[in-house]
Amino acid sequence: MRKIKHGRLVSGRTDACRLKLDHVSVNLDNTQILSDVSFQLNCGEIVALIGPNGAGKSTLLRTILGQLDYTGSITFSPAGAPAFRLGDPTAKSTRPLVGYVPQSPSFDRGDPVTVLDFFTAATCRWPVWLPITKALRAKAEACLSRVHAQELLDRPMGALSGGQLQRVLLALALEPVPHILLLDEPLSGVDAEGERQLMDMLDELRSQYDLSIFLSTHDFATLERYADQVVLLDERVLRTGPAGEVLASPEFYRTFHLREEKEGEQ
Repeated sequence: MRKIKHGRLVSGRTDACRLKLDHVSVNLDNTQILSDVSFQLNCGEIVALIGPNGAGKSTLLRTILGQLDYTGSITFSPAGAPAFRLGDPTAKSTRPLVGYVPQSPSFDRGDPVTVLDFFTAATCRWPVWLPITKALRAKAEACLSRVHAQELLDRPMGALSGGQLQRVLLALALEPVPHILLLDEPLSGVDAEGERQLMDMLDELRSQYDLSIFLSTHDFATLERYADQVVLLDERVLRTGPAGEVLASPEFYRTFHLREEKEGEQ
């Protein structure tokens, strides 16, 4: 069992650091998008969210971010402290930091904006028309070094590969280092080697910073190696558990319209 800073990874412990969703439902324009969603993320874990297109995965991430109204409860429990509901204005002193990496935005290949320009504009109020100071450059380089991407500092944003862009966005989401990191389809548009590097990076970050990582993905090949838990969603939670159990479950086969192999079949 992995040892983490905020509390031990033992199911049911009251002193463990966790994000917990209880019976969360979301209705948008009189359409039920999420219904009775319940599960929890422990600090130091990678939890993968899978489901078909239109299952409500992006909606669930936006709900955790506080961008959408919902019924039910979303609570955060610091280690050894009482849980509080996200969005409670009386809990500002213990409100968790949430980092977010959206689905990859597109940049014009001819756009001269560099990674340094982009990072500085996103993390401070420095006027974009002024030269970037040595201190701001050093700060951006230090942030990029968290994801081993400091060599990208002077590259144009439009010239980055899918994997390189994800690293830059990830470095931005880690400034400051959050308690919870949400990633919406981070492997989309990334080649096989880039996928491996990115997942290795997330595995390193969750151990180094003891943060909860919750990512949506359509790439099931990496789940057994990297995910502590998988949540299968299609408006409601159909199955949760270790990757091997979820990927072999009848719910998984029905959801993705796959033929379930019978024991002894070739």
